[in-house]
Amino acid sequence: MKLAKTLIGALTLTAGGAAFAQSSVTLYGLLDEGVNYTNNVQTARAGAPNGRTGASQWSMSSGVLQASRWGLRGNEDLGGGYKAIFVVESGFDVGTGKLQQGGTFFGRQSYVGLTSSTLGNVTLGRQYDSIVDSIGPMQAGSFAMGAFADHPGDIDNVADVVRINNSVKYTSPNLAGLTLTGLYSFGGAPGSFGRNSIYSLGGHYDIGSLSLAAGYLHINNPNQSFYGNTAAGSATANNLGSVTGVQTNPIYGGFASAGKEQIFSSAAQYTLGAFIVGLGYSNIRFQDLNDPASGNLALTNPFRYTGTAAFNNYNVYASYFITPVLQFGASYNYLRGGSVNGKDSAAYQTINTGIDYFLSKRTDVYIMGAVMRASGVDSTQQAAVPYFVTMTPSNISTQVLARVGIRHKF
Repeated sequence: MKLAKTLIGALTLTAGGAAFAQSSVTLYGLLDEGVNYTNNVQTARAGAPNGRTGASQWSMSSGVLQASRWGLRGNEDLGGGYKAIFVVESGFDVGTGKLQQGGTFFGRQSYVGLTSSTLGNVTLGRQYDSIVDSIGPMQAGSFAMGAFADHPGDIDNVADVVRINNSVKYTSPNLAGLTLTGLYSFGGAPGSFGRNSIYSLGGHYDIGSLSLAAGYLHINNPNQSFYGNTAAGSATANNLGSVTGVQTNPIYGGFASAGKEQIFSSAAQYTLGAFIVGLGYSNIRFQDLNDPASGNLALTNPFRYTGTAAFNNYNVYASYFITPVLQFGASYNYLRGGSVNGKDSAAYQTINTGIDYFLSKRTDVYIMGAVMRASGVDSTQQAAVPYFVTMTPSNISTQVLARVGIRHKF
């Protein structure tokens, strides 16, 4: 009886303490599903060149206009202008119910921290890097074209295909239109502070109708720390993508042995009423190839590359609200690079278009199309082929996509 009274008293004090703190928790999410037509996709076939052939395909897929997810976000008022904040967010495939992000449950985001309107935010956990925070909203995929308009293979991570584990991030308050951010990810390797570590810096500046942004991302041991940081990641194999049979990332999957990767990205965007136009540039460098710390070199570097493989990406896009509920978007992207050890470079040209009709504030239907043409030699020492994020690479030099879909936010 005495123990029961003690427990009841403790619960009463806990409830009372919670009642004095102003706090909230919000459940939110997004579902995006559609039907695709692709003129050519790689299909495994024994005895065929490179162990595969190509064929047209009708398919259903999730998360193309915007990635499907659900999550919880919350805050607690601590007084004195400070709040505790958290976000946990899980990506999934609407058509199959499977987890995305390599099977990681809270693979999209998972962090906790403190915020102040005058000092900014400090957060710890699995988070977006500074390129995503600063430039992510200023790219073609945000304007009725989705993942089809992402830079090929999302090679510069502007579209946030990869998140950062074990990171500490600072985001400044808005300083007369300028927002700054910086992130550091601890590698956690005994005896080596720098191994598997990642850091990034970025800034976004709004002045009237013009927005400018730039970001830098430095990744040590990218095969492990960056591309392999999900539940499906391997400590020895190639986490960038299969280089034999049906490929998963022919553009840069052959450069998994890099000791470090560096990305610099910049963008500018101008808004004039219902019309938006933007452009961007990124430089991506896979450096110190053939690093033993990347894993089993027979798997991460079967082509015995050394030195640096560099890429440059250029893009331009436009969006226009034909009516308040009807948005049209179009973009062009050019990626070139990957020349190393006498291997020729590859080039990828992409044209995208999309139209999005909003049935309500939370539900819209859309049609999008894209075509990519590849030339040269890719990272797997084969003739370059198109690769769109969320889709299977082509087996020929040109790939054409079309999609009809629906998106609902809650």
